[in-house]
Amino acid sequence: MSTDSVFVHKMWNDHELSKMINKDVPFAMLSDQDGSIGKMYGIYDEDSGVETRGRFIIDPDGIIQGFEVLTPPVGRNVSETLRQVQAFQLVRESNGTEATPSGWKPGKKTLKPSPELVGNVWKEWKVSEAFDD
Repeated sequence: MSTDSVFVHKMWNDHELSKMINKDVPFAMLSDQDGSIGKMYGIYDEDSGVETRGRFIIDPDGIIQGFEVLTPPVGRNVSETLRQVQAFQLVRESNGTEATPSGWKPGKKTLKPSPELVGNVWKEWKVSEAFDD
C-alpha cells in the first residue's frame, strides 16, 4: 500500500517489478492516496504527502504482532517477513506453548516457555543454530 494511485502501481508492476521477478506482482497493491490508513498507523508524513515504508504483521484477530518502519532509501526483506509470519503462526497454533528464538526458521527447534527456561535459554538453544540451514 502506498499513496501512489492504482495507475502508478500498475506502471510499477508492468515496467519494474515484473522484470525483476519475471512475473506480475503476486499480491494486491492498495492505494491510500489521502494517507488516511497511513495516518492510523503513524507512518504518513504530512509534509511530503507520502508514507514511510512500514510493514505490519496483523493476526486473524486484528492485533498487530510485529512491525518495522524504514526510511525510503532502505529496502525491506521479504524473506524475513515470511519467516516472521511463519513464526507467529507456529506460536499461535501452539497456543503459546512454543516460542521461536532469534533467527528461528521453519523446521528448526523451538523453545518451551516456562519459569525453568528463564536464564537457561543458552542450554536449550545455541546461537549457531539460528544460522544453520
